[in-house]
Amino acid sequence: MVPFMEPAGSTGELLVGGHGLARTPSSPVTVDAAIVGLGLTDVGKVYGRTAPDFAADAVRRAVADAGLGLGDLDGLLVSTGTTGDVDVSLQQRLGLRDLRLLASVQAFGATAGAMVAQAALAVSTGVASAVACVFADAPRRPKESAGAAYAARRRYPLAGLGALRTMAGANPTVGYAMAARRHMETYGTTSEQLGAIAVAQRQWAMMNPLAEQRSPLTLADHQGSRLVAEPLHLYDCCLVSNGGAAVVVTSAARAADLAQPPVHVLGFGFGHPGGATDRSSQFGLRTGAAIAGPAALRMAGVSVDDVDLLEIYDCYTYTVLVTLEDYGFCEKGDGGVFVSDGRTAPGGSLPVNTGGGQLSSYYLWGMTPLTEAVIQVRGQAGDRQVAKRDVAMVSGNGGVLDHHASLVLSPHRGGSRW
Repeated sequence: MVPFMEPAGSTGELLVGGHGLARTPSSPVTVDAAIVGLGLTDVGKVYGRTAPDFAADAVRRAVADAGLGLGDLDGLLVSTGTTGDVDVSLQQRLGLRDLRLLASVQAFGATAGAMVAQAALAVSTGVASAVACVFADAPRRPKESAGAAYAARRRYPLAGLGALRTMAGANPTVGYAMAARRHMETYGTTSEQLGAIAVAQRQWAMMNPLAEQRSPLTLADHQGSRLVAEPLHLYDCCLVSNGGAAVVVTSAARAADLAQPPVHVLGFGFGHPGGATDRSSQFGLRTGAAIAGPAALRMAGVSVDDVDLLEIYDCYTYTVLVTLEDYGFCEKGDGGVFVSDGRTAPGGSLPVNTGGGQLSSYYLWGMTPLTEAVIQVRGQAGDRQVAKRDVAMVSGNGGVLDHHASLVLSPHRGGSRW
C-alpha cells in the first residue's frame, strides 16, 4: 500500500516525494491497486478493422483475462490517440451501463501511464471498483508504407528550436533526430551506440511470438540501413502497427481472488518539461523522465538499484538511451557507453524492453511497454522470461519529449518486502 499523507498545516496539496500533484482532503489516501486483466488484439499489418473495433476487442479480452464480465466494469478510461477515433462512445459499443468513471485521456505516448495512475487512484478511493484502460489505433493501410501512415500533424512555433523543426519538416522523426544529434554533439554519443539498443531489442524480440520483427539484426545491418532523418537510421525508428491493448485495474484486495496473478501498482510519476522550443531549453539533453522516474520510485519506496527490469518507451533508440540517463541508471552523458556492452540484452545485468519494444515487437503507444511489463511481472513470458521480476519500471513518452509517465509495478503488494 502506498499512503499519500498531507502534512500538518498544509494548504491541502497532495505530496508524493516532495512534488505537489493535486489537492486532497486532510485524511490520508492509500493507493492499493493492481492490474488484473490484459487484453491484446492481433497487432501489426491487420487490415479491415477500425480503431474502435480494436479498442472494443481489447477491452473484452482484458475483462475475460481477469475472469470478470463486462458488467463488472464501472470505469472506462480511453486514450484518444492521434486522431480521436476512439472516445467515450466506446461505452455504448461495449454496452456498459452505470459507469462511475468515464473519460478520454490524452498525453500522447504517456497516456497509458496516466490512465493506470488515474484508475489506481479511483479504485483505491472508492470512485470505482474495476476500471478498464484502453488504447487502439489503425493508421496502416494496405499497399501504403509505414512512413505514410502518420502524416505530420504538429505545427511548431516559428521561434528558437521551433523554427528549425518547422523548416526541417515538422514531424516526430525530425524532432527526435534533432534531439539525438544534440545529445551526440554534447556528450559524444555515437550512432553505433544507438545501434546497440536496436540489436539488443531484436534479440529479445526473437524470443517473442507476438513480435512483428523476429529475424536477426546485427550492428552492421543497423549501420547499413538507410538514414530516415540524420542521424537516425531505419532501425533506430519504431514500427507502425494496427491493433489495440487494454488493462483492467482493481483493488489489491479484490485482485487476490481473480484469475491472473496480480500486478501491483507501487508507484507512478509524471513530467512535462515545457519550453522545448525555447532557445535556452535542454531539449534533447534532459527530458520529463528526470522528473517522473524519481517520483515514481520514491512513491514505491524503492531505488534504481531495486529495479529488475525496464520497459522503456522506445519510439526511437535515442529515447531509450536518454531515459536510462534521466532515470538515474547511469550518469548524464554516459548512456551510450552504458548500452554498448550488451547490458540490456538477453543475459545482461539490466533487461530492457524484453519483448522487443516498439522497435521490433509492435507499436501501441505506451501500451507496448505496459503490456510487456504485465506479462513479465506475471511470470508468463516464456522463453524471454527474466529471472528476477520483483520490481519492474515502465515508461511512456509523449509528443517529442513533451510528456513522460513512469510506473513501478511488482508481483508483491505495496508495503511488503521481498
